[in-house]
Amino acid sequence: MNHYLLSVVQPAGGTPPGPEALAGIMRDVEAFNDELRAAGAWVFAGGLHGPETATVLRPRDGDVLVADGPYAGGEEYLGGLCLIRAADRDEALEWGRRAALATGLPIEVRAFVAQH
Repeated sequence: MNHYLLSVVQPAGGTPPGPEALAGIMRDVEAFNDELRAAGAWVFAGGLHGPETATVLRPRDGDVLVADGPYAGGEEYLGGLCLIRAADRDEALEWGRRAALATGLPIEVRAFVAQH
């Protein structure tokens, strides 16, 4: 089995869904997580606080500079992630498709580098 990262791509500056819509999304996400668990594909999943809460550590001249805020500004940011086990890329993409339907957001699927 290979490991894949399903990244939830969150639009920056948009209007968040209202309480009813958010409750429906969260039900769909929990159902998706339950499917992953039942299939033995679930490793870890979670949402992230907004990029404005980030702290960036940058190595510079033998020291580390600490800066508040996101690493890079942009129209989108990493809103959450899900680490899964999948036999191959096609299976990972199918899980990514299901995640996109559950969240209503774009999902980036990336394989982990094989560890030996």
